[in-house]
Amino acid sequence: MKMKLTALALAATALLAACGGSDGPDYNTLDGQRPLVIGHRGAAGYRPDHTIEGYKLAIEMGADFIEPDLVATKDGELIARHEPNITGTTDVASHPEFASRKTTRVVDGVPETGWFATDFTLAEIKTLRAIQPLAERDAQYNGKFSIPTLKEVLDLAKSEGTRVGRTIGVYPETKHPTYHVDAGLKLEDRLLAILATYGYTQKSSPVIIQSFEVSNLKYLRTKTQVRLVQLIDGDDVALNGQVTLAAPYDKPYDFAVVGDKRTFITMLTPAGLAEIKTYADGIGPWKPYLISSKGVDANGDGKADDVNKDGVVDERDRTMLPATAVLKDAHAAGLVVHPFTFRNEAKRLASDFNGDPVAEYRLFFQLGVDGVFSDFTDTAVKARAGLKSLL
Repeated sequence: MKMKLTALALAATALLAACGGSDGPDYNTLDGQRPLVIGHRGAAGYRPDHTIEGYKLAIEMGADFIEPDLVATKDGELIARHEPNITGTTDVASHPEFASRKTTRVVDGVPETGWFATDFTLAEIKTLRAIQPLAERDAQYNGKFSIPTLKEVLDLAKSEGTRVGRTIGVYPETKHPTYHVDAGLKLEDRLLAILATYGYTQKSSPVIIQSFEVSNLKYLRTKTQVRLVQLIDGDDVALNGQVTLAAPYDKPYDFAVVGDKRTFITMLTPAGLAEIKTYADGIGPWKPYLISSKGVDANGDGKADDVNKDGVVDERDRTMLPATAVLKDAHAAGLVVHPFTFRNEAKRLASDFNGDPVAEYRLFFQLGVDGVFSDFTDTAVKARAGLKSLL
């Protein structure tokens, strides 16, 4: 299916071509261009999250964009970490000199105990090393790589882009904006100031900024022409495939703070998408919002059955459902769609895919997503390579 190109979509075509989407109008994407592969947290399936080494590997594997999650240090520097709580992604717990920094803070309404980037200077952060947060993944690189700043990530993208002969985009997420405002470390102006030093102020810049909150994106829209993406979260997926909501994964946290009753689900209605279009260029939904899966409850006990009898209940016991209207509605609103997160582990793949992650990517690519966040860049690139023949 070829979608009629609006003037805005034509402009976006030229922009995305600069970051890898340059195969011509032969895809089901909003602009007809090749969907993007976004290195989620770098190459998170192979290296600890958010390290220069992981980002570099993702680029070598063919990523069009690399994604640094951004948090602030005590002295206001932006670093790449998945959360302000750095306990699970660094070796901070093994540093006796920082033992007294362990504390409890509230992030998006939820008390968390650990060590927080906002209690460390950049110099102190630089004494730490990254670790793999997922137990099932390769831990051989734990303790080997330092924590990069946003500036170091931007420099890497430029230097590696020169080396490989293509533009590498950077796709930063402002993590927990309300938390950072409350800490006196607002992220957005710091981010814009850094981007401006690289000349990244326009829609054509190889940068896309994303956030789960809304007010910060609206603020950014008044300050920059850089592309913005509204992230859409959820808590779980019910037996029938419906995305379920529970705090803090039910709505943008800035909505919760002011008592706004809208949820992530209502943001994906045609009216909600039209509102997003007033301040953002796209959405980044959790992928079950586009194509979900259902479980089996043969005995009626309200719990998912272990269909394949392997002793655990996971995605392998579920089957895929038809696509929802979300992607079609988003494209109709002029929004690109970049779902998250694609992973290779068999336990994360519905039974339809028979353990083959390429099959999952291709299902979403054929639907017409404009890009994917992937922990395994090489698999995403492989799946995309054969896409034209399937359309």
